[in-house]
Amino acid sequence: MKLFDVYPLFDINIVEGRGCHVWDADGREYLDLYGGHAVISIGHCHPHYVEMMAAQLGRLGFYSNSVINGLQAELAERLGRASGYEDYQLFLINSGAEANENALKLASFTNGRTRVLSAEKAFHGRTSLAVEATDNPKIIAPINANGHVSYLPLNDLAAWEAELAKGDVCACILECIQGVGGIRLATPEFAQGLAAACKRHGTVLICDEIQCGYGRSGRFFAHQWLGIRPDLITVAKGIGNGFPMGAVLISPDFKPQYGQLGTTFGGNHLACTAALAVLDVMESEHLVDNARETGAYLMDSLRRLQAECPHITDVRGRGLMVGIELDVPHKEVRSRLVYDERVFTGCSGTTTLRLLPPLCFTKEMADEFVMKLKKCLEL
Repeated sequence: MKLFDVYPLFDINIVEGRGCHVWDADGREYLDLYGGHAVISIGHCHPHYVEMMAAQLGRLGFYSNSVINGLQAELAERLGRASGYEDYQLFLINSGAEANENALKLASFTNGRTRVLSAEKAFHGRTSLAVEATDNPKIIAPINANGHVSYLPLNDLAAWEAELAKGDVCACILECIQGVGGIRLATPEFAQGLAAACKRHGTVLICDEIQCGYGRSGRFFAHQWLGIRPDLITVAKGIGNGFPMGAVLISPDFKPQYGQLGTTFGGNHLACTAALAVLDVMESEHLVDNARETGAYLMDSLRRLQAECPHITDVRGRGLMVGIELDVPHKEVRSRLVYDERVFTGCSGTTTLRLLPPLCFTKEMADEFVMKLKKCLEL
């Protein structure tokens, strides 16, 4: 048997990681500015994380949600305090797609509607309704194209208000910083207007914080820069620092009903331990503050490079979520960064480099990256 070949791969076998660096099977070291799609929040193989996971695995790795798991209650209390959502409720699952799927389902259970508004260039996952809410026809199978979702321009409040006025919209789902869409930021005016319109029309507002949340923007959630408080917040990626995990933070206005939502593996003992270790490190090492400060330093450095490098046409983002727009395809630049300079980055579209380093990224690493990027852009 061989693997089902669905990923274009760099010819590199990564076998070890520490902090913001990884090593391949031949011992070569790479600077990681991608963190595995923003998954690595506190750094690769953080000692506290490894210690807690090993200890938990030695006690109990898994039992079902048919009994009390005290780690879940501890995580709910800690996450509420860290995020500023102490009055919300927590539903634990395994991934970002599941988080969005369950959030959309909960919205529909609540108001009985079926229409969803999503932003152009949005990415919300690859499961049934989550993929339909993703603006990419290449990944939406015919069985998922059910006509539930309308895509509207990000920051075009009039277009969203016109649809909401029809009175049949179940939910609006929004990335306050689009990741796959190219690091595009929602404006405060748009987000606040949308939140007010949703409230007027009985529509549930969902903020997808799967990539832009968990401290990456320099606040715990990206929407907290915009002055809004959504009904549902979806998280994954950074919550477990590599252990598969997702969650929905649910407004107290929603009342749970037995049997409506469920999961086999969600919130298992190892997943909760991973999430608790992440919160420990984020708090003790002030990683949200670091994301804000180091991210600002990185963006300033990139904008100075833009002034002398004609191939950079834009630098945008917030915190350690940065997009570098090029006037050339990113494919060759990324290849040179990896194979010549040993730096991993992500990408969006065909011309955007996407930077999502671990939140322990330093100013010295930022300087190193900018220097190496400059070399790679001397085309």
